[in-house]
Amino acid sequence: MVFNGNGDLPASYHIMNVQIRNDHFNLVKVGTYDPDTRQGDSISLNITAIAWGKNYDNVPLSVCSNSCLPGYRMSGRQGQPICCFDCVPCSVGEIANKSGASDCYKCPIDQWPNEDRRRCVLKVVEFLSFQEPLGIVLVIMITVFSLLTLWTLIIFIKHRETPIIKATNRELSYILLVSLILCFLCCLVFINRPSTFTCIVRQTFFSIVFSISISSVLARTLMVILAFKATTLNSPFRKWLGPKISRSIVIVCSTTQTAICSTWLLLDPPFPRLNTQLENHKVIFECHEGQNVYFYWSLGFLGFLAVVSFLVAFLARNLPDSFNEAKHITFSMLVFCSVWVSFIPAYLSTRGKYTVAVQIFAILASSAGLLGCIFAPKCYIILLKPEKNSKEQLMSRKVRTSGR
Repeated sequence: MVFNGNGDLPASYHIMNVQIRNDHFNLVKVGTYDPDTRQGDSISLNITAIAWGKNYDNVPLSVCSNSCLPGYRMSGRQGQPICCFDCVPCSVGEIANKSGASDCYKCPIDQWPNEDRRRCVLKVVEFLSFQEPLGIVLVIMITVFSLLTLWTLIIFIKHRETPIIKATNRELSYILLVSLILCFLCCLVFINRPSTFTCIVRQTFFSIVFSISISSVLARTLMVILAFKATTLNSPFRKWLGPKISRSIVIVCSTTQTAICSTWLLLDPPFPRLNTQLENHKVIFECHEGQNVYFYWSLGFLGFLAVVSFLVAFLARNLPDSFNEAKHITFSMLVFCSVWVSFIPAYLSTRGKYTVAVQIFAILASSAGLLGCIFAPKCYIILLKPEKNSKEQLMSRKVRTSGR
């Protein structure tokens, strides 16, 4: 008689399977269990001899829950065995690339899960391009407005000796028209993939050129007032009628804006960056403006010039018509201010490429307002009502207005 290490007699067991045959229960040997088998295979089963339940033809799975598919993770059920769990989809930005995963894993910052959350794929890089419909529409608008402004400039140069052109400051008209052309064309820099050069140029060039446009409008308005005040021979305002005053206004205003932009570029210049935080499934390729304070300083100075121009033109709106284009300037500045007041909330509430599109629309709308309000009436008279483009007509309008 032999005892094992636990003091028990060695024993082997038959593994029996209960089977129903001819409406009788039978115990059928299907294997053995021998804990002392030297080969270490203590259980020996004849799988083919086992009769499973009536709903199973093969070995049933002895688990509480089926394995989770890729894209899901196991979440244990409270108060139940560890093999009992629910399959929970991976959270936003996470994947599970194998079955039965206990945890999901975050994708890298430049990647995003595919639809079934089984693998990470590169995020779509978004920027306003020339190939997309929005970019094409903007380019068409830029081209049309630029050509209209160029056409207006050609008309003014061709008819520069006519009374209606002489009644206004021709030099300021040329400066304003050229600056408007540049304002329209600078919108092209806002479109396409950002680079260090375009990020620097787009805001600074736009700000400086726009300051030239508005300062020339301000100078035109002041010259209208001075021209009316200097109608008498002994008027002290006659000495202010030369081109030096208007040039000085444009130079001082544009130099101030240039100083603001130079400070911006020296202390915190704009630069291109891939913004992965704005939208989950996209990378926004954008120009980061640095500290927004410089951007708002630049816009604030433009707004200051526009408000001053509006107020001066509004006060001069009742001057005699022969000298007066203040009414047109008043309306143009009203359009300008309305556009840019609307721009600020729209700019802050949009994202990605639509932020760029909003700024382009603001530039186009405000520049078109200046072009249409100031120059369209004169082009109408020059091209369609040439009989009104005479010195006699201008003087008669002056007399009628003065007699009111």
